[in-house]
Amino acid sequence: MKITISGKNIDISQALRNQVNKKVGKLERYFKPGTEAQVTLSLEKNRNIVEVTIPFNGILIRAEESTENMYASIDLVLDKLERQIHKYRTKLGRNFRTGAFVTEKMEFSQAAPQISQDTDDEDLKIVRTKRFAVKPMSIEEALMQMDLLGHSFFVFSNAESEEVNVVYKRHDGKYGLIEPDYA
Repeated sequence: MKITISGKNIDISQALRNQVNKKVGKLERYFKPGTEAQVTLSLEKNRNIVEVTIPFNGILIRAEESTENMYASIDLVLDKLERQIHKYRTKLGRNFRTGAFVTEKMEFSQAAPQISQDTDDEDLKIVRTKRFAVKPMSIEEALMQMDLLGHSFFVFSNAESEEVNVVYKRHDGKYGLIEPDYA
């Protein structure tokens, strides 16, 4: 497993790098050799945050944990990832150890363009733009992907209707689907 470690507001010591490689390397048994894992360690005030993202076959497995100790955060995020893998193993089983892995990566832009030029409202500005490959998938796959990412919504190309849709988690814990209606 290829593990890429990056840091935000932290200098990554060799001991910390070794711990991440040891712990994340244990996930290799679930994936084909050469699978890439991106690990981001960050320090915000008293919070030590560890985020791990593993892309494969158009699916992202992602977990994030924060504690007052970086080593504890590493342990907790790996526990969370293993629980996710076990939970979705039957659904994702056809993807583990088979097939080509995704090479496309999300592109992030920190640009902050103004939405409206004729308003004085400074609250209306985009602070982050994400670009990603939209893969055709079923609604069930989109819900699973949303859950794996830990997001409250997910944009996808509906394989059945061939349109861009959004699934989202409602406040009551159920799910909603947004479909375009071209008038």
